[in-house]
Amino acid sequence: MSDNPRVRDIMSSPVKTIPREASVSEAASKMRTEEIRALLVTTSPPSIITSADILEAVAENKDTTELGVTQLMTDSVETVPPTLHAGEAAAMMTTFGVGHLPVLDGGDYVGIISSTDIAEQFS
Repeated sequence: MSDNPRVRDIMSSPVKTIPREASVSEAASKMRTEEIRALLVTTSPPSIITSADILEAVAENKDTTELGVTQLMTDSVETVPPTLHAGEAAAMMTTFGVGHLPVLDGGDYVGIISSTDIAEQFS
């Protein structure tokens, strides 16, 4: 890898999704099976649910089998193009206080980049 990688070089692809009708428990199960920490929710425009969202719900004693992903997901997710430098994506994560950014290429979601992806690249 170069010293100045692009998002496309280190993103996870294909992006993993969960239907808007799914429960939080189903999202948690899919994250565990896929060994990931975020899922794009198939809303228009797409939203995101993360393991941190689920952990917060559990800590608040919410019933994750009855709770829908739409009740925890983050709307209006910031996105990045695959050509963006990874360092710029890291700066966006810091600015917006997020750990994941969906990667959008020509109107299609082609992957997701996480703070872990970036940390692994630069460690």
